[in-house]
Order: sequence, then C-alpha cells, then structure tokens
Amino acid sequence: MDDLERPAEFVEALAKGLAVLECFDAAHPDMTLSEIARRVGLSPAAARRSLITLGALGYVGRNGKRFHLRPKVMSLGSGFYFAARIDELLLPELRQIVEAHGDAASVAMLDGADVIYIAHHSTQRARRATAVVGARYPAHATSLGRVLLAGLTDEDLDRTLAAMVPVALTSRTLTDKAALRHVVLEARAAGFATTVDQLDYGITALAVPIRGANGRVVAALNSSGYSGMVTPGQMVESRLADLRAAASRIGAAAARVPALSAVFDAS
Repeated sequence: MDDLERPAEFVEALAKGLAVLECFDAAHPDMTLSEIARRVGLSPAAARRSLITLGALGYVGRNGKRFHLRPKVMSLGSGFYFAARIDELLLPELRQIVEAHGDAASVAMLDGADVIYIAHHSTQRARRATAVVGARYPAHATSLGRVLLAGLTDEDLDRTLAAMVPVALTSRTLTDKAALRHVVLEARAAGFATTVDQLDYGITALAVPIRGANGRVVAALNSSGYSGMVTPGQMVESRLADLRAAASRIGAAAARVPALSAVFDAS
C-alpha cells in the first residue's frame, strides 16, 4: 500500500508485524534477524521489535539465531475459514467437480499481483506446486489469476500489470506483459482461461469467474489436471459447463451469507 493510500489512523507497527509473518514461506521456513529484515524491507531494529512482540504472543519461535512460525499462526486463517463457512459453501462444490472429473479444484481471490487460495480439494498426490488453502501464487502463471485479472477494469488491469514483475516458473511461463495482457483480454471475452505448464510442469488448468450480486468478478474457480493426460480443449469440452454452474451457485450462496459476501465484496 502506497503512503498516499494509507488512512490517517494507519498503524505502522501492526503493518510491520504482519509483513514479518508473511515473509515466511516454503523457501524460507526459518531465518535470521538480518534475513527477515532484508526480506521485509525493515531495519534490523524494527524487525527485532516485531519479532519480540510476535514471539511474546506465541506466533513466532526461535531456535538459536533463527526464527520460525509457530502453530498459533494457523488460528489467524482458521477464523476466516469458519466465519466465511468455506467448508459448508465452497468445499461441496469442489468435491462435486473432483468426483465428476477427478484431479483437483480450487477457489481463489486476487491480492495485488497474486492469487490466494481460499478453498481446495484434490485427489492428486504428485510432488508439484500445492494449492493448499492460504497458498499464494503469481496471478500471471495461473488460470485462476488470468480470470481474476480479466475481471478488473481496463484501468486497474493496466495498473496491476505495470506493477507486476512476471517471473518464469517454467520454460513455458508467459512473462511478456503485452502478451499477458492479450491473453487476459481473451479470457475476458471467452469467460474462461486455460493454462498449460505455466505455474509448474504437469499442470493444465481451466478457470471461470465467480461473480457477486452486482455482476463483478469477486473470485475464480478452477479445475486442474495432469498435462499429457488432458488438454485444454478437452477440459473446455468436458468441464466448462460444470464449472460455470458451480461458480453460479457459489456466487448465489455468497449473497446469502454475510461473512462470505463481505469477503467477496472487499476483493
């Protein structure tokens, strides 16, 4: 968030603490103070104050000079999960898709240049990018992200693309911004997006938008399978209608549940 967008009562210390929590991931499960400060863009002193506070609250632990997250962090996400009734409203739809087509299905929302998975169900066991709840992946490399980008206004899309730094996650990942914009506009016109080996090798996916009561795209739903076993064309032919029907039901259900509707409306 830019300084000009910050409200007058913005709490800088809280923002720094949350940034420290968010800097831990699969590639950085434990870090030294200097590594954390560098990743978050804080001075060592500021990072140290955040870590001391988070440690006292039980969110961060320490082993020698290296810091790590503690299980209490999971309570932050579980509050959202249960309040928004993810298990009741989204998972049945994902299970139905997986039962009908196999593979995996997910729901995600856009957060800047990334997508965050808020629900997931899978029969897959291969070692590859894992779409667990709370996982964050670059929007440019996912079918979900391209559908969500397509739901932006032209102005917001251009702003997001301008700030984006697309990284090649495979040899097939599309990183050229002009080409990416073209693909996103194609997804907007078609009402769906497909990807092959963009996020990781072996992932072919099809995604459709989930719309709120006002028709705005608030989330996205996808079905993914193994590249080589299913093609984008086969997915569109066999799964698109089911995905669109499920997305419509999810959108309608969200309108009846204040917690989930509020989450979608704030996207």
